[in-house]
Amino acid sequence: MAPANLSHRQTHNLLLISKLLSLRDTASPLTLLLDSLEQPATPLVKEYIRRAKISKVHVTLIAFETLKPLDGVDAFVSARRKSPSQIVKEVGAAYQATSTKTPSPRRLILIDSINPLLLSKTNDAHSQLSTFLSSFLAHPSTSAPKVEVSLVVTFHQDVPILPAQSPYSPSPLSMLTYLATTIIRLHSFSHILAQKAARDRSLAAPVFGLEEEQDGVLLGRLDKPMGKDSAEGIVLEMEHRRKSGRGVLEWYILPPASRYSPQHLKEVVTLLDDHPLYRPPEEPVAGADEEEPESTFELRLTDRQRREREGVVLPYFDAQQGDGPGEGGRILYDMGEEDDFDEEEDEI
Repeated sequence: MAPANLSHRQTHNLLLISKLLSLRDTASPLTLLLDSLEQPATPLVKEYIRRAKISKVHVTLIAFETLKPLDGVDAFVSARRKSPSQIVKEVGAAYQATSTKTPSPRRLILIDSINPLLLSKTNDAHSQLSTFLSSFLAHPSTSAPKVEVSLVVTFHQDVPILPAQSPYSPSPLSMLTYLATTIIRLHSFSHILAQKAARDRSLAAPVFGLEEEQDGVLLGRLDKPMGKDSAEGIVLEMEHRRKSGRGVLEWYILPPASRYSPQHLKEVVTLLDDHPLYRPPEEPVAGADEEEPESTFELRLTDRQRREREGVVLPYFDAQQGDGPGEGGRILYDMGEEDDFDEEEDEI
């Protein structure tokens, strides 16, 4: 890829992830977070809340697993042992109660885990999943001002899901990936570095956690390097779908929250290829004085050698003189004793 095209892609994708995480212009109405035991989605959810508070966006947390409200959440709705219709009503009531004093034109709804709803046998969540999610995004037909809603749903990939009642129905994960406009898969940075190191040596990439298929192993063990440039942070594998149908794929890295303040305004997410622990070492660029090829011979001439070379008179210089028989460019040659003169050949 040309350097100009590469720079344009990097700049464009950095602006895209900043736009998605900051909820600008409702770039993604439904975002799906796919996490695992190896890398939970909690750091990314906290980053969503931090940016929402800077932008003065109303935050509602629908908690299936969270017991206490997170810092920065405006409305906390416990969804344990409740039907989808009850959850929708309580979310609407909580928003009306908290937004009367300081109404916000934008709203963020977080679902900490959709898996408990999918595991419920009484709610038939498989068939009501699309209806349940769209109910948060639909604008009520009232005279109230329109509110831009962004929905972020977390799905645990390591939790088994009950099969659908009908064999022709899609799985919940297939339905979620179909409905989502942005899909973010979370990976451990240490695991990504270990897999890259194996690929660089043409070895099989290691697997961790449940993928190891060993009895009793739930989390993969990997020693993190110590030092200033330790492998901290989470890796985001983003797939964004535009309205035109064109998809954007990119890998990012989100540093730990301890490295920046809650009111930090500059973008903290960077491309994975730009991280010093991930990108390959750059080759030194040869300067203007090192354009000549390296050799064991001395290719340069000293001043004395250059003067002696210019003082040498070559044999054909006599033919270029304007006086004598050499005028006109005729070649001068004096025969010696060893030369064999052939008269017939000379006549020709």
